[in-house]
Amino acid sequence: MLQEENKYYHALKLVPSLGPRRIKRLIDYFKTPQEAWKAPKEDLLRLDKFGVRLVDEFLRRRSMIDPDRAWEGILKKNIKVISWDEPGYPHLLKEIYDPPPLLYYQGDIGVLRDSCLAIVGSRRHTAYGKEIAYKFAAKLADYGLTIVSGMARGIDTWAHRGSLEGGGRTAAVLGSGVDVCYPAENRDLKERISGNGIVISEFPPGTKPLPNHFPQRNRIISGLSLGTLVIEATSRSGSLITADFALEQGREVFAVPGGVGSPFSKGCHKLLKEGAKLAESVEDILEELLIPLRHGIELQETEQSSGGGHGGDGGLLDLIPYQPVLMEEIILQSNKNAAEVAVLLLELELSGKIKQLPGKYYMRI
Repeated sequence: MLQEENKYYHALKLVPSLGPRRIKRLIDYFKTPQEAWKAPKEDLLRLDKFGVRLVDEFLRRRSMIDPDRAWEGILKKNIKVISWDEPGYPHLLKEIYDPPPLLYYQGDIGVLRDSCLAIVGSRRHTAYGKEIAYKFAAKLADYGLTIVSGMARGIDTWAHRGSLEGGGRTAAVLGSGVDVCYPAENRDLKERISGNGIVISEFPPGTKPLPNHFPQRNRIISGLSLGTLVIEATSRSGSLITADFALEQGREVFAVPGGVGSPFSKGCHKLLKEGAKLAESVEDILEELLIPLRHGIELQETEQSSGGGHGGDGGLLDLIPYQPVLMEEIILQSNKNAAEVAVLLLELELSGKIKQLPGKYYMRI
């Protein structure tokens, strides 16, 4: 029965003039997608905001679509679907003003049941933006957040990669069908995401990445997430559209500051002026979202069990001067192994207490 309903949801999605709001009106009136699909003209004309021109266009398109054949195409491509009627549909997304009636995906829809955070930014970026996106995503994923982004070039790509290479889960929301890889160079990344998370879209398979699809895609990125983090955005970046959607949806917006003169940070600074939360560290985000600071608790317990001193990153900080020092020197003085020191150094760096320099040098700031 469920598959039969989804077959007709898919058929409705193939009619270009029927967006989420119009499909909702159809379902509210006819109760099921199958009844909506088969409705006669006189019944369709009774719907609010369904004039003669729209109804005639729907009937014309309907005559060209075979729901059974269209559904077979979905099954042959091993693409999964979920409708807003199903319990597994992402609950945060269902809360937005115009949720997609049907989602197409490859991977595990279950990763969207966990707490999600969107990370977005410019396609063109600086080395600073790349590093922040990668490291923030890795650490946030390590805390159990699913990182949501759009698989675009630039910040999106580094956010996905940071999450994956940090051992976490990530979701890529596409402005095309899930069987279409855009940009083409992210084909390997797309495969990795579907194997360790989910690639998802509201657009039917085969849909090309047209420009008008990306603002629609952005509302899903923010809609899936508790908050949206913007890392490097020009004054006209599409990332600001995602942030606007997040605000409309009642979600948190975070922005990473950048250089005063950098055009890549103008969008972030604009958001900060308008009330976005300043994200200088991962902890700024976790505390605002009320996500337990798992590593902070672990480090505190370590310090307490060892009587304080050099047990955690606080102790390690005491070993790092305000001038560059080699990582090997820090390891020797800390009485810890290299792996433990590397984790604690990353903690200190992401919290803004130290910075890494070329050649594995670190210094306190």
